[in-house]
Amino acid sequence: MIDLRSDTVTRPTPPMRRAMAEADVGDDVYGEDPTVIRLEEEAAARLGRPAALLCPSGTMCNQLWLRVLARPGTEVVVEADAHLVNYEGGAGALLGGVQFRTVTGERGLLAPGDVAAAIRPDRFPITPTSLVCIEQTANRGGGSVYELDRLEAIRKVTANAGVPLYCDGARVFNAAVATGTDPAAYAALVDGLMFCVSKALGAPVGSLMVGEADAIAEARVWRSRYGGAMRQAGVVAAAGLVALEQMVERLAEDHAHAHLLASAAAEVRAGIVDADRVETNIVMLEGVDAAAVVAALRQEGVLAGAMDPRTVRMVTHPDVSGDDAERAAAVLTRVLAALPASPAPPPGG
Repeated sequence: MIDLRSDTVTRPTPPMRRAMAEADVGDDVYGEDPTVIRLEEEAAARLGRPAALLCPSGTMCNQLWLRVLARPGTEVVVEADAHLVNYEGGAGALLGGVQFRTVTGERGLLAPGDVAAAIRPDRFPITPTSLVCIEQTANRGGGSVYELDRLEAIRKVTANAGVPLYCDGARVFNAAVATGTDPAAYAALVDGLMFCVSKALGAPVGSLMVGEADAIAEARVWRSRYGGAMRQAGVVAAAGLVALEQMVERLAEDHAHAHLLASAAAEVRAGIVDADRVETNIVMLEGVDAAAVVAALRQEGVLAGAMDPRTVRMVTHPDVSGDDAERAAAVLTRVLAALPASPAPPPGG
């Protein structure tokens, strides 16, 4: 099977497995795991910030940043399709004590003017805004990228309002490679950032928070409270180091494979995807019978995901070779050509 459901399905590479087997380890709760320390130092250096913290997952990183940057009883401005809103089980309210003020952006990206309009003052009985969050890249926006000029404009808005800015940068290296931007340029514009080594970078476990030293120190305390402190975590940190050293530049291959899939789909059915707007490794096919497409693809050995009844998502990653992408594109072409025309949406739908 060619698995395009997500870039989380990757398996560790042989160099990662060797590094994990040979990792020098200690007790990270005591701050004594040398491999974890190396990974955190490397992550901080890559993003140009003073400190970093290894966590088991991107969701934990997001929730820890909410605890550190936002105040309980306040609002967090975030795009309506963001991971924070859709895929974290209501943890922002349950654990962080915040509510989300969602803003609908184009392709999952917030516009500076919409951010300015959504920020609310600290004046009773209004619920004040204490944080603005962006997602780089925007998953449900089809892997869309915040360009630096847009991010700079949003930063200006939040700075003028006295509100911190946070980046859920799960796929920030995809954005960096796609645009030729130093990832540190993104990190310089936000008060906190996290990124995953367990998605397209191919490591089996782990995400890292990156920011100021005092914020990271506070997050380390909350990580323990949330049950995320690990002992001999160098075993997984070793794979994260390999991911940063060997897997970043090759992300361009995943982007090319995604563009191939999008081009194949667009050639068969106009309007379901704009291949020119597929910037990274995520392809969204819209206006289709998602269940039927996913089922038909599976029958021919390709796994994809239904994001909603009319949207199919495909994600490329290191375990999808060039030959796999070609084969998946051929299967996708046959499947889309064989399906009946998708029914028109209901009025107002």
